[in-house]
Amino acid sequence: MLQKKYKSEVVSINNPFEGIYTLEFKSLGSKYKYHPGQFLHIAINEDYDGSSQWPDSRCFSMQSNPNEETIRITYAVKGEFTRQMEKQLNVGSEVWLKLPYGDLFQQPHHKTNTVFIAGGTGVTPFLSLFTHESFNEYINPRIYLGFRTKDHHIYQSELDRMMQLRDNSQVPERETVEGKSIKLYYEDKDGVLDIQGIADDNGSNSNYFISGPPAMIKAFKNTLIGKGIPFGNILTDDWE
Repeated sequence: MLQKKYKSEVVSINNPFEGIYTLEFKSLGSKYKYHPGQFLHIAINEDYDGSSQWPDSRCFSMQSNPNEETIRITYAVKGEFTRQMEKQLNVGSEVWLKLPYGDLFQQPHHKTNTVFIAGGTGVTPFLSLFTHESFNEYINPRIYLGFRTKDHHIYQSELDRMMQLRDNSQVPERETVEGKSIKLYYEDKDGVLDIQGIADDNGSNSNYFISGPPAMIKAFKNTLIGKGIPFGNILTDDWE
């Protein structure tokens, strides 16, 4: 799928706690086109007109799914570009989005007993899949999500949509309640995600998707390889 530029408007901003923002955009032209799990570039230069050289931009995973009219992203303020976003963007602000990029879920993988591991805002590309009808192709998925605290888990409504979508679908009956379970880890209570335990529970035949901070992805990938998981069974969202 070729990348396209979309002049867009910020239609909502949610700031659940300091330094974290969820932005929602609507296209001011054609409908957005992308696959679950892909990411975009956002340019906030007010002088850019869409035809000159693409300006300074930043990548963000899309947490909305391709059936939705709008696109949502969640970001943490932790660098110059995101500080500028925090300062400059308001409801009604116009920006340029360039998308889609990435092939996270288009990579070859098995869709039975698939393991999804995410830390913090790293869950966002997974939500793009979890709330899309294509997630019904996955049999007995296992989902492990880690957050600093319970307050940092701001994605429950999307996880509820995922469960409702699967309950209303024709997912094969061999999928059990346990198979649909989501295991949540809160660092202040439970510690960090137990990657060794996850590997022991799921074995070497499953595909493992990992998304989160680069250091987490690297460490988890090394642990899985050390536990005998084939390199080709580990798929990551590490475009940063």
